[in-house]
Amino acid sequence: MRNKAARAPAPALSLFHHPLAFWLGCALITLGVLSHGPMFLMGQHTHWRMVGMPMTWEMWVGMALIPLGVALSCYGLMPRRPGSLPLAGGLQFHVADGVALNREHWKLVLVLIVTLAIDVMKPATLGFVMPGMSAEYEISRARAGLLALFALTGTTVGSVVWGRVADRFGRRAAILLSALMFIGTAICGAMPSFEWNLAMCFLMGASAGGLLPIAFTLMAETVPAHHRGWLLVLLGGVGTSAGYLLAAGSAAWLEPLFSWRVLWLLGLPTGAVIIFLNRFIPESPRFLAQAGLTEQARAVLARFAGSRTGLEPDDARHPGAPPIDDEAHPVAGARELLRGAHARISSALLVCGTGWGLVNFGFLLWLPSNLQQLGVDASAANALLAKSSLLALPGIALVIWLYHRWSSFKTLVLFIALSTLCLLLFALLAWLDLRSSAATTAATAALLVSVSGVIAMLIPYAAEIYPVQLRGSGSGVVAASSKLGGILAALMALTGFFDHFLISALVLALPMAASAWLLARSGVETRGATLEQIQQKLQG
Repeated sequence: MRNKAARAPAPALSLFHHPLAFWLGCALITLGVLSHGPMFLMGQHTHWRMVGMPMTWEMWVGMALIPLGVALSCYGLMPRRPGSLPLAGGLQFHVADGVALNREHWKLVLVLIVTLAIDVMKPATLGFVMPGMSAEYEISRARAGLLALFALTGTTVGSVVWGRVADRFGRRAAILLSALMFIGTAICGAMPSFEWNLAMCFLMGASAGGLLPIAFTLMAETVPAHHRGWLLVLLGGVGTSAGYLLAAGSAAWLEPLFSWRVLWLLGLPTGAVIIFLNRFIPESPRFLAQAGLTEQARAVLARFAGSRTGLEPDDARHPGAPPIDDEAHPVAGARELLRGAHARISSALLVCGTGWGLVNFGFLLWLPSNLQQLGVDASAANALLAKSSLLALPGIALVIWLYHRWSSFKTLVLFIALSTLCLLLFALLAWLDLRSSAATTAATAALLVSVSGVIAMLIPYAAEIYPVQLRGSGSGVVAASSKLGGILAALMALTGFFDHFLISALVLALPMAASAWLLARSGVETRGATLEQIQQKLQG
């Protein structure tokens, strides 16, 4: 009976001050989105074209209800903190690091995969939305590109903001609030003007930017140390692939029936899925203990550690064992990311994230057109990229194996270096004017493998190396750096930088090479180590 009670899910939202305020906020947000339904349904008489239609009073009321609902839900999700914030005295988190994966772990993995897939799906719809949006609003390709720029800016801001929210209010609260913003931005599908779409797209990016680092943070603080690395990389690989698949499938199935607008409206049902799954999303026991909620932390540990609840001191179970530091390091604030013990490794990860964003949102985005400079026509370029993408899929399995079996930071350095070599190979092909289909396919597949591998490891690694007080912020800032690279790439594209294939490949190879060198010098091994032991390595 005791074990059965330990496995039972905690009551939903029991950690928060005002659950009623949260659900009332959810209702107001949903009502605000549904108030835009009549405007969308009127589009069936105009082939779903709404450009130039006047905003109805229901829409204005709905737009006012959404931020009110978000504010009310935020108030409802404030945690029940005690008067003082004692550290986790007597709680030994590593007792859960030595257990085998159980049903609670797998439920969390599945729920976070669904959450991450929905998170990735939202910005992934941009590519499917822009052609129809450009045609309806009669705007140029360059002006339509502002949509991606606003979305990337939103994700950059959101990654930083939600990371701080996760460290102040909790990982679970941040996930739920991000999902509510998902729901609110669904009104983008009924906006009659391009300018309103830009504003909503920024907010959509801000909501999407938060879920990615927070999901990794919660996973890192909950799963056993021996399985943490490969599960984090698996979460990133499967969640990202599933998100793009959902976006592509929705576009293929729904867009011919309801136009591009329906892809934005999907924010309502997909965000509601995350809210529905909140029962199966636990709060991090490390966050709870750091916030002084020791009893709640014990309850979560009991669910994931089974009979090893961490109630006994560690030395009673392992006589003579060295004491484990439960992350009781003094941390003043987010500025600690760039000073002290974490300064060098933070710098390496931020340079890597920015470089990755430049390559992914710049070089790869313009690769189809640049391949034509190597003698590949447009249709063949698309086929080559599709073929290279299929060849790149086994690369994720290789990343997981190396990260888990060989080394975490060395695998990341290896794939960053491989990305650098691929860029230099493209530069060589352009310099020699070598028009070889085999060489181009090999270079493209290798670049896709290496770039996919870097992002699959970058944020999971960041989620492992920061202390509990900064884990959400650190993961969020590193995630934001990848989007910052995308913003810089969009601005560089406006100058025609990516039209120069040779120069762009050489220039973008520099930050990737620099980050590989920095990380090789400052990286610490996380494979198989507890989060507390990783902090000891960094502090020592």
